[in-house]
Amino acid sequence: MFADLVGRLAAWNDARVTRNALTRLSDHELDDLGLTRNDIDVIARRARY
Repeated sequence: MFADLVGRLAAWNDARVTRNALTRLSDHELDDLGLTRNDIDVIARRARY
């Protein structure tokens, strides 16, 4: 049970870090990666699982 909680917290933190990193990129940098600002939440959610 504790390990599950730790895993969930780690996944949440990974998503948070991913979202923050992508949000700091310029539109041009996101475009270089083939992404738009609308993609950020989807990608961050994927990082959680």
